[in-house]
Amino acid sequence: MISNDTSFQRNNIPHVFAALLLILILLISGVPGYLSGNWQWKEPPRVANLKEVKQIRKTGLKLSGWETLETVERQIGGHKWLWQKIKQKNSDKISYLLLLPQNGPRNQPQTEWTEIKGFWQWKVAQFETPEFTIQPTDSSSNTNNKIKANFFRAVLKNRQTYAILQWYATPNGGSPSTFKWFVADQMAQLRKERVPWVAVNIMIPMEPLGEVKENWSIAQSLVEQVQASLVVNSFQKK
Repeated sequence: MISNDTSFQRNNIPHVFAALLLILILLISGVPGYLSGNWQWKEPPRVANLKEVKQIRKTGLKLSGWETLETVERQIGGHKWLWQKIKQKNSDKISYLLLLPQNGPRNQPQTEWTEIKGFWQWKVAQFETPEFTIQPTDSSSNTNNKIKANFFRAVLKNRQTYAILQWYATPNGGSPSTFKWFVADQMAQLRKERVPWVAVNIMIPMEPLGEVKENWSIAQSLVEQVQASLVVNSFQKK
């Protein structure tokens, strides 16, 4: 069950500060390229794990405690998502993963949440943005993954009701904000590196007009399993 901790009420970076930070990053990364004639945005550094990230579109994710019943590509808006139907072992609990992995070095997260909402024409209620930390599952890593996600109840046009979680997963955590990824990626490019990403949308069937918080336990568990699978199998440097 979600508590009323203030971590669920934290605001995003103030717009003025975010704009100043963006300008600073662009100046730091752009001026050297301008002076040398080598424009970095023309040829960004390679994404080290792009092959592993793109493989998600074909295989989906393996999650501890869950079995995959079906995987299929679905066209949603301008993107092809992997639709993965999963079932909790020793239970009848069914959930769904929608995964959109980065497809190239110039591919950026943009309007994924808007496209999904429009595709199902769902009505949103009980919207929150919980934050929590996932402990590393790999002994070779000592980095905790800090996750922030959109969490809300959605009623689809066919009257079905779901608890929804959304975030852009990256090697060091995740956020539903495209700006958070952009800043992290720009900083990484100063080191001639990149930050790979995967858009994740989890759908958990729930009672009509029920409280979305009642699904938090299974929702958090799924977030942890998805993030752990991505870090170990897709994001970890080979």
